[in-house]
Amino acid sequence: WADKYRHLKVRANADVPRDAEAAIAFGAEGIGLCRTEHMFFAEDRLPHVVEMIMASTIEKRRAALADLLPFQKADFKGLFRTMAGQPVTIRTLDPPLHEFLPKREELMGEVAILKHKGSDAAAIAEKERILARVNELHEFNPMLGHRGCRLGITYPEITEMQARAIFEAACELANEGKTVEPEVMIPLVGNVKELANQKKIVVDVAEEVIAKSGRKLKYTVGTMIEVPRAAVTSDEIAAEADFFSFGTNDL
Repeated sequence: WADKYRHLKVRANADVPRDAEAAIAFGAEGIGLCRTEHMFFAEDRLPHVVEMIMASTIEKRRAALADLLPFQKADFKGLFRTMAGQPVTIRTLDPPLHEFLPKREELMGEVAILKHKGSDAAAIAEKERILARVNELHEFNPMLGHRGCRLGITYPEITEMQARAIFEAACELANEGKTVEPEVMIPLVGNVKELANQKKIVVDVAEEVIAKSGRKLKYTVGTMIEVPRAAVTSDEIAAEADFFSFGTNDL
């Protein structure tokens, strides 16, 4: 009955095709948030994520990201195919990197036990190397720290890989005659310069992939307003954003 009168559209949160199918069955008209970090936590790709975080050079980090690319691309392809032309908002990597590594307290315990048992020196050194990286990345308040768009600014190759996975998946489906409408969302922006930085990476990759595919593809790049600074400066951010999503729990 409401459909006859309403202007509002309702989307769902979904990260995998199975959830997208359930959302469509309940009447969702698109995906409002696909959290890409959920894809990173999957068992088959976590070792590549750890390798990427532990990388001591940009070359090693790029090599680990190249291993992750096919996984992400397959994920996005499955989502786009399931949504059959309805809009899909994909958020670039959001959580702090230490969340993908073993817990600090567990590592400290493991190092102590290995030393107590007089275990192999190489095994101890490897655990200590991971512990040192966890300590480097540890933060008192990650909401104000090194996560969201700030990860992408520090490691632009992460945003680049995710954008490539999104647009290669979209273009391949478009070449099959499917309608795809990707919306890329940059998380935790507090200043327009942060959005401009990340948007440029996404647009550069998108235009390169689209040109290679020889197809036209409609896409948008927006952001999530989830910290007070973003709300206060939203008029400036709006000049760079195609859309806003509001992270009301964080606000």
